[in-house]
Amino acid sequence: MTGEAGSAGNRAPLRVAIADDSVLLRSGIETVLLAHGFDVVASLDSADGVHELIEDDRLDALVLDIRMPPTHSDEGLLVLEALRASGSDVGVLMLSMYATPSYAIRAMSAGGGTGYLLKDRIADPESFVHAVHTVAGGGSVVDPEVVALLVGTPSSNALTSLTPREREVLTLMAQGKSNGGIAAALFLSLKTVETHIGSIMAKLGIDDSPGEHRRVLAVLRLLGP
Repeated sequence: MTGEAGSAGNRAPLRVAIADDSVLLRSGIETVLLAHGFDVVASLDSADGVHELIEDDRLDALVLDIRMPPTHSDEGLLVLEALRASGSDVGVLMLSMYATPSYAIRAMSAGGGTGYLLKDRIADPESFVHAVHTVAGGGSVVDPEVVALLVGTPSSNALTSLTPREREVLTLMAQGKSNGGIAAALFLSLKTVETHIGSIMAKLGIDDSPGEHRRVLAVLRLLGP
């Protein structure tokens, strides 16, 4: 199940496994990943076997459904938390049918190299592939729809002191964008972005940690229900 296209130079393709109980969704994910040069080493219909797979076959990333058999509740999140508890740093991209901020915060709390994405994003291959690359590299990804729900919550009193531009920067920061990514998205200089972030952190009372994941998690925890 190895994809050739999209690999750069002599670098080996990223090794990815998929765990989702929908055969159609697994097939769609695999098709997208193969087309973008990933090596899909396994496709599982439940959380069973994920730990053994990671122990036996070095993975760069795992695309994991949140709700799987037998209860269809939080099986995927339990797998993620067990992996991090065991010391695994494999990138994990959690997939969900619904924009559930509490699940996103729980997923990001597991540690770096973690993402939370709606399944609809698979229809946008570039965004989906970027998310897989990001978690495989130890970065963070949070679905824009989830971030929009959090930032737009009327009860988020801490947001009232932010300017409109600072809210735009905060939204991109919570999505896991780097300073450079925010600058490119808003057509701002890097220095201007850094100034905005410093102001946001001061107004929200968050330590401006150099770690991108810790910064995202801090923002999500502040904005979360």
